[in-house]
Order: sequence, then structure tokens, then C-alpha cells
Amino acid sequence: MSRDGIILYGPPASGKDAITGALSRISPECVLFQKLKAGDGRREGYRPTTLADVERMQRIGLILYANERYGNVYAVERPALDALLARGLVSVVHMAQLAGVRAVRDYPAGWLSVLVWCPREVTEERVRERGAADLGARLRAWDETARDLEQADPSDFSLRIRTDWQTPTDAAEAIRARFAEGVSSPQSAQAP
Repeated sequence: MSRDGIILYGPPASGKDAITGALSRISPECVLFQKLKAGDGRREGYRPTTLADVERMQRIGLILYANERYGNVYAVERPALDALLARGLVSVVHMAQLAGVRAVRDYPAGWLSVLVWCPREVTEERVRERGAADLGARLRAWDETARDLEQADPSDFSLRIRTDWQTPTDAAEAIRARFAEGVSSPQSAQAP
């Protein structure tokens, strides 16, 4: 039984979804961990819930990490992660806060944490191409992620990928190769 997972950390529109899709095509055991989402907006890739349910789960210790962004609450919950890992699947968890990366890495599994990065202007271009109505909020989130990254420790990431330099498939191949080497030793690399 696999007890391994991949954390993709990065700002909005950095390519986490595209890389996860490519990872799933290359290695079908890699599956997106669908966070709980209490709020409005996009539902794809999330499991809808209520704020009351997230709070109840937090009180009884079932939430590994929860955060608020874009007026919504997102949560990584232990039972869903347990279920995926028990099936031998490799959970791919998307994060945009270092506190979340660290909280998920405390869960008993072997984690490969990957910094997925692109410059702010690339995020802006990608958000505009998507036709998203919340460009300002996405750019503020990019700024928050950049400030958050200033607090990173070398051990926070085992791999760093610039998605303006690599295709999603190339990034997924690099992640798969690094994952195959083992998930516990950080790779030193230059910060974005």
C-alpha cells in the first residue's frame, strides 16, 4: 500500500491543475486530492461543503489545514486523504500557503513538495486568457504567495519548477522522476 503524496505549492495560474492533469496521464495512480470548499464559485476539483461542516470537522481534529481565500474556505481533511492513500493512490494536493504545505507534510506519508512558480505577469496573462472575472483577487493572491515564499526554508520544497519555462508534461515528467528517486530528501535549487 502506497503512503506517498505530492504537494504542489504555487500562486494562482502557476500551472498546478495542468501539471496534475499531465501527472495523471503519465502515472494514473496520481490523483488530484479534492479539497473541501465552503463558498461560491468554481466547483470543479473541489468537494462542496458548508462552513459549519468545516468548523465541526476542525473541532474533532479531522482537518489538517484550512484557509480562507476569495471569500471561500478551503480545507484538507484527513478522512479523504486516508481513503485515497489506503487505495494505493498518490494524492496530489494543491497548496498556496507554506503553513498548508507544512501541515500536510505532518500527515504520516512520504511527501514530495514541489514549488510551482511563474512570474506575476504570466499569472496575469493566464488569468486574462481564462476570462476570469476576479483578476484583481488572483493578482493579490500571487502577491500573498510571493510574500509567503520569503519565509520558506530550504527543506520546504524537494523540487522547484518554473512553468513559464516548462510545459505541463515536462514538469510532470520531472516530478515523476524525482518522486521515483524518493520523497524525503530536498533538492537544493534557486528560488524563483
